[in-house]
Amino acid sequence: MSLTDAQWARIEPLLPDRTPKRGGRWRDHREVIDAIAWKFQTGSQWVHLPEKYGSWKGAYTRLRNWTIDGTWECVFTALLAQADADEDLEWVVAVDSTIVRAHQHAAGARKKGPRPANQPIMPSGGPAAG
Repeated sequence: MSLTDAQWARIEPLLPDRTPKRGGRWRDHREVIDAIAWKFQTGSQWVHLPEKYGSWKGAYTRLRNWTIDGTWECVFTALLAQADADEDLEWVVAVDSTIVRAHQHAAGARKKGPRPANQPIMPSGGPAAG
């Protein structure tokens, strides 16, 4: 699924300049966002990214860099503010219990005190070497 023109028009002004401080020019942001969306919609691994999206390493690197420098947070905050201002925001909350983790101590630990000490190893009852 690719971004529609309307979705892209909202997102494009929020993204950083395509000319990085070092190296050459970045691949088109829209292609990279489509690649990132495909990866998360399908749940597939990065290495299985279709060729039409370009290098999986480039998409992964852009996702990682934008996460580190706060670009995604700024984009999502701005999109939420726009949607709220347009009264185009509908909240749906869902909790998936499969991601709830138990504390390590709840995972089968003994409840009757400490384990008994290891029994000393007794020599074999066989004949002594000699």
